Parts: sequence; C-alpha cells; structure tokens
Amino acid sequence: MSDTSYNKAIKWLQLHLVKDVGPKTFGTLLVAFGGIDGVLSASVYKLSQIKGISQKKAEFIYNSMRDDSKAKYEYDMAMKLGIKVLTLDDPDYPMLLKDIDDPPHVLYVKGDVTRADNLSVAIVGSRTCSQYGHEQASRFAHLLASAGVTVVSGLARGIDTVAHRGAIAGGGRTFAVQGRGLAGVFPPENADLAEIISANGAVLSELPVNFEPIGSNFPARNRIIAGLSLATIIIEARKRGGALITARLAQEYRREVMAVPGRVDNPCSEGPHALIRDGATLVAGIDDVMEALGSIGDTMKSYAGEKSAKAQQALDMPLFSADDLNLSADERLVFDQIETEPVHIDTIIYKSGRKPGAVNATLTSLQLKGLIRQMPGSFFMRKVNCIADAVG
Repeated sequence: MSDTSYNKAIKWLQLHLVKDVGPKTFGTLLVAFGGIDGVLSASVYKLSQIKGISQKKAEFIYNSMRDDSKAKYEYDMAMKLGIKVLTLDDPDYPMLLKDIDDPPHVLYVKGDVTRADNLSVAIVGSRTCSQYGHEQASRFAHLLASAGVTVVSGLARGIDTVAHRGAIAGGGRTFAVQGRGLAGVFPPENADLAEIISANGAVLSELPVNFEPIGSNFPARNRIIAGLSLATIIIEARKRGGALITARLAQEYRREVMAVPGRVDNPCSEGPHALIRDGATLVAGIDDVMEALGSIGDTMKSYAGEKSAKAQQALDMPLFSADDLNLSADERLVFDQIETEPVHIDTIIYKSGRKPGAVNATLTSLQLKGLIRQMPGSFFMRKVNCIADAVG
C-alpha cells in the first residue's frame, strides 16, 4: 500500500474508532466539515455546533481523535490477519452498499470484493431451520451461484450457513457479514467455513478487528447484508427474528424482497408468510427469482455483463444433484420413476407401488425442490437444466 493510501486509512480509522460515533454521526461530520481532514482539524466548539453533538460529546470526540496510535495499531493488526480496510471513498468499496442511507464508512474485508459482486442476492432465515428450510436454502443458493450471482448471508447457524455452503457447492461466490470483528468467527464452529468463504468471496464487518459478538451488533450487521444485495430472500423466519429485520431494511433501501413459502404448521413459516401477505414476492423456484430480479431493470443490467460468460456456462450444467438434497425414501422412489421425457402420473403410481395420494404429495415436494416439472395432462418430467428453465 502506498503512503498516501496508508495515511488516508489511518485518518478514517481515527474517527471510526471513536466510541459512539456511528455511521450517521460519521456521515454528518464528513458533510459538515467537507471530508475527513476537516473533521480531524475541527475544534471542540465547531464540533459542538453539529446537531446531536453536545459539548461533552464534542470534547470526547476531539480528544479521542488526537492520538493516532490506536488507528495505527488497528490497521497493523488487520494487515497481519490478512484483512483489508476499505473506506467509503475507496474505489473497491461495494457500490450497492455505498448507495444506502447509512453505509459503514470503514469496512473490514477478508477476501476480495469485485465489481461483478454487485449482481448479488441475500439469503437469510432462521437459525433453527427445518429440513425443508435446509433444502430450500441449499437449492436456491446453489442455483443462484451457478448462474453467476453472489450469495450474501450472515454466517449464522441454520439458513445462513446452508446458503454459504450451497453457493460454494455451486462453484460461485458468497459474502458473509459478521456481527463481530474479523479477528474471530461467530459462531466458532463456522471458522473453517469462514476461511473457505474468504477464498470464494469475502467475510466482511464494520466492527473493529477484535470487537466481540454482542446482541446489539446484529441489527446493524443486517443492514449491511441488505445493502450489499439487489434482493433478499427469506427462507423460514419467525416474525420477530433478525431475518425480518433484514427484509424490512431491504424494503427501506428500495431493494427486492422475496420469501419462500413453508409449512403452515411450522412457526418459522410465520415470517415468510407475513412478508408475502404484505407484498413480498413469493418464490418457489429459481425461475421466480430470475423473473423478480428482472424487474430491477437497468441497475441489474449494468452489472450483468461481467457475469454473462459464467451464466452461459451454467446453462450447460446438469441439474443440481438430487443426492445433495437429502431426498426421503419416498421422494427417491418416485423421482427414480421420472425420466427426462414426460411420464404420466398413472405410470409413476404403478411403477412406484405407492398409493395415489402419497405419490401426489411426493410429486409436489419434488417440484418445490426444483427437480421435476409438471406438464399438461398430468405428465411429469425431470428438469434437465434449472437455469435454462429459469431464463428460457
């Protein structure tokens, strides 16, 4: 890094590390004083004239910014851990995140952020997901990633973890936004996954390197997830869970919100169903996601070109492996009776030896998992290429 870049990073860290100076206050100060140099040279009196900053707080901010040793220590620690420090005016700072009302002015990144990552979709949901939720998160993440979409989530247990793994399995990129500093990983059992993510995208945080995970960190973390993404998909979430906070923030940022319907007797279906009732897009398969993304229009198109080659490769890929979806015995039995050419339901019932009601229920499950499609006249066939179905 050049001396100029280093000195700039230190200046931004001097303000970033001041306790109780959050994104909004940081932004207000930058505007009021015409940039970071103006803030650092501002007197206590001038600081106290800013709305929301008392005399006592102005004195605290002024005194905290005088010593740059903490900023230098923070920067050196980040470098030793392989963490980049991006400031809001850095050309590598994520463009979509910069566009929200309260972006982090300093962003810590372990991995790489590229312009192509602006074609991104968040997948979030319950930490205590069901097998159904696990399967849907894996399926959506796998197919989106294989089409060149960067999958964004929060590295939490449950849906988040599955989404990251699904994106990696799909040969694509994924971002994990942490609610702690990047010197550690939360939850700790995802330490190995975080390393894999940093090699296939990035792990990000706005928090100082050694900051510990506490409850108040996570709502702010959720705004970064929403801000990084063109759209947010909710898969299993309670009405008052963090995933619903992410969805609300996505709506405030004028981003697309989608929800995967679930079982009506599952409490974790309350969140997605409430979102759908309130106007979120219901998505049951990758084709629904692609259609909804198309409504974003010019914003999406401006970044889609860099993904086109990868998306074209995905057109030729075989269907997402049925083995990866952990099919039940009945699902496997029925799936094995279906070919790439249309097969009538009566033939499926006969070959499987199962009762008609059971076969119908299993066919519905296989359709939701994106493995088969129903044709006119009660015929069913395997989806040879899910991406082709989505755009064809």
